[in-house]
Amino acid sequence: MRQHLIPVTAEPAAEDLAAIEAEWPLIAAELDVLDAEISLLYAEDHGGPTALDWRRLRRAEARVTRAAADLNTRTGPRRAA
Repeated sequence: MRQHLIPVTAEPAAEDLAAIEAEWPLIAAELDVLDAEISLLYAEDHGGPTALDWRRLRRAEARVTRAAADLNTRTGPRRAA
C-alpha cells in the first residue's frame, strides 16, 4: 500500500528555535565527539591513533559532559509525563 506524504509548509515556532539555540552548545560538543571518532577511524589506516588523537576524543567527551550539565542546570531536570 502506497502512502502519500503531506508537504510540510509550516515554519518552526519561536519556542522551537529558542530550544535549539539553548541546546546548541551540547549539539556542537556532540559534533566534536563525532569528528574525533571519525579521526580515530581514519588514523587506523595510517598506523593507528596517536596519543594526541585519544586526547582530542577525551576532551571532546568532557565538553559534552560539561555542556549537558550546564544545559540541565539552566533548564532544570525534565520530568517524564
